[in-house]
Amino acid sequence: MTNDIKRIHLVAACGTGMGTLACILKEMGYEITGSDQNVYPPMSAFLEANGIHLCSGFDPANIGDDPAPDLVIIGNAVSRDNPEAKAVMARKIPYISMPQAVNRFIAGNKKIILVTGTHGKTTTSAIMSHLLETAGLSPSFMIGGILKDFNSSFKIGQGDYMVIEGDEYDTAFFDKGPKFMHYDPYITITTSIEFDHADIFTDLDHICRIFREFFKKIKDHSHVIACRENKTLTEVLAEAGVDAQTYGDGGDWSFSGHETRSGRTNARIAGPAAELMLDTPLQGRHNLLNATACIAAAKKLGIPDEKIIEGIASFSGVKRRQEIRGVCNGITIMDDFAHHPSAVRETIAAVRPFYPDGRLVAVFEPRTNTSMRSFFQQTYPAAFDLADMVCICNPCVTKQIPEAERFRPELLVSDICERGVRARHFETPDQVIDALAGELRPNDLVLIMSNGGFGNIHERLLERLR
Repeated sequence: MTNDIKRIHLVAACGTGMGTLACILKEMGYEITGSDQNVYPPMSAFLEANGIHLCSGFDPANIGDDPAPDLVIIGNAVSRDNPEAKAVMARKIPYISMPQAVNRFIAGNKKIILVTGTHGKTTTSAIMSHLLETAGLSPSFMIGGILKDFNSSFKIGQGDYMVIEGDEYDTAFFDKGPKFMHYDPYITITTSIEFDHADIFTDLDHICRIFREFFKKIKDHSHVIACRENKTLTEVLAEAGVDAQTYGDGGDWSFSGHETRSGRTNARIAGPAAELMLDTPLQGRHNLLNATACIAAAKKLGIPDEKIIEGIASFSGVKRRQEIRGVCNGITIMDDFAHHPSAVRETIAAVRPFYPDGRLVAVFEPRTNTSMRSFFQQTYPAAFDLADMVCICNPCVTKQIPEAERFRPELLVSDICERGVRARHFETPDQVIDALAGELRPNDLVLIMSNGGFGNIHERLLERLR
């Protein structure tokens, strides 16, 4: 326990990071309460399974006064006028942000392996954690997804290392800097820099600026591993004066001989005085890049080649990342978190070779703060080029976005069709299910992409097919 803190309340506890933190603190012996306005069923169920009751809606009464919490952790989805936040400040109850809590309670005495970048953070963090575990190093980790090998998004290990998924999103209403700026990493892996989070960043230059500040802060004491294939990342590193170890085409670490066989991926990984032959269930070139970054980090830590090969081979993946939710009548339903155009494109390219005898039906819900705006209106169409059929559905959530800035799903469908790919626009998940139920046939893959629950479309479609 830290000092005399016993009872901790989390405001906006149903986000991935905050929910994971709540479970970690509960496991460490703290009394945990939490609240959230939008209760996300998978995370609320995860919290309940870990013995944490979640109050629905924000109310000063959720904080309690008999006794009052010793500390309140406020998530970045909370504004200054939130009724619980206002009550905390009025009552002078100590409060901190999520990254501050991670440092204070969990990571203070650990060597942090921080994974940053626009894409691939969760999968790369998961691979790294699994490699450390199979090497017998008993890592701690805190990741924005459920690792299948652990059935958890966190672990408090006995070893020296902690893997943290480092988000560039802002920290809290009282700290508008990026979350990853709070960490002091021993090793930093950066996968990419692209425009995202249009609700807080104005443009790509804005994002580059915060990454540049981050690299300047850590460059003298952190070993940086960065993807050479991302031109923007390469430029930012040079501007920050970082001497990074690189991976990807032309990098210090690269792969070749990439092929798929019997549901597995094979590749040769080569780096400084090292060569490894991999056999892995990971699908797609982007995931081989993620694995290569982790191999570079593992070699830096002195993990033997045979342990690295064993770890990559036995990695089971992350829920909601190319996760097969079920197979019915020979039709596969797959769930993926992809929402950025680059992620959509790479995910479709990754899974297509594994389903050569059927059609790839891409179902997409644009529901992030960025994808609900028109920023990627002209970029999205090409992301679906490798699909046989595309279903674009209106998002299941609404946000206050000026009409001139709104993304137009019907225009995306028209643009996809102009590129020679069959596409349809739907108002609701129910309409998508009705259409697909009579359309699908054996060997088809339905790839459903959304960063939210999407009306539980995966299970409902499987039930309809049954």
